Amino acid sequence: MTQFLIRRIFWAIFLFLVATIITYLIFWVIPADPAALAAGKSATPADVARVRHYLHLDEPIWRQYLRFLWNLVGHQQLGNSFVTRQSVNHIIGQDAPVTASLVFGGAIFWLSLSIPVGILSALRPRSILDRVSMSFVLVGISAHPVWIGLILSYLVGYRLHITPIVGYCNFFPGGIGVQCSGPVQWAYHLLLPWITFMILFAALYVRLVRANVMETMSEDYVRTARAKGASESRVMIQHVLRNSLLPVVTILGMDLGLALGGAIFTESIFNLPGLGHEVINAYNTADLPTITGIVVFATVCVIVFNFIVDVTYGFLDPRIRPS
Repeated sequence: MTQFLIRRIFWAIFLFLVATIITYLIFWVIPADPAALAAGKSATPADVARVRHYLHLDEPIWRQYLRFLWNLVGHQQLGNSFVTRQSVNHIIGQDAPVTASLVFGGAIFWLSLSIPVGILSALRPRSILDRVSMSFVLVGISAHPVWIGLILSYLVGYRLHITPIVGYCNFFPGGIGVQCSGPVQWAYHLLLPWITFMILFAALYVRLVRANVMETMSEDYVRTARAKGASESRVMIQHVLRNSLLPVVTILGMDLGLALGGAIFTESIFNLPGLGHEVINAYNTADLPTITGIVVFATVCVIVFNFIVDVTYGFLDPRIRPS
């Protein structure tokens, strides 16, 4: 198991280095002149030259990247915003809880729906529930999150007045910068965004769980357990569900990373002050440090999610561990 953990750690470090190199090249080398963006539109050539020297953009590319990597790893610093002059760490610290609330709350929603529906569909193929769930899968796979969010906002928020259409509330009472706070208001304002995520991802998970359960039920060890007189509930829990739900653990780690990207659309629709909303604002103002910082932060989150999933899968399924 130690060898398995070491391999996963080295793989995570390698992915981190590759991701940071690509991110740095895209946002700091490809642009015509980041120093001109930082200096502002009214800056003189002398001002731009001073900014270029201050940001170390007059050094070789490899030295710029090593300095960027050292600030990131050694000091956990992502620089300062070109627009607000705030620390990017502070910006991410403000916005990350909003995106985390959206992503992890949505994950709880789509898992709570997709796992039982997928299991029941597999146990009763071609039933009414199975046909309805497969129709739901088709809609969820085909629809765009913007369309789903707008439809939900119009029907549930505007026409029925069940939930707020836009806005965010802090989970802890007494938050600064928001007009409401507390766990109840927090969940109330995030209900529509969570449902949007649920529709998008639950469709994929219903199909995945259904296919895995049906495949596992036809395995020899399941038939052997039944032949030995094991009860149907014991066969389902210890043999069918335990093995058929293992792939869900792997897919969940990757989908949490995808959900970070999908949060851009959902946060824009429901006006949530999260990382996706911040990225759009930074892109519109060419705020390179903010964009780079959020991209690196999201990349690290994806790598950590997948590392946790790999280790968890190794504990759950000893067959993938090295001998």
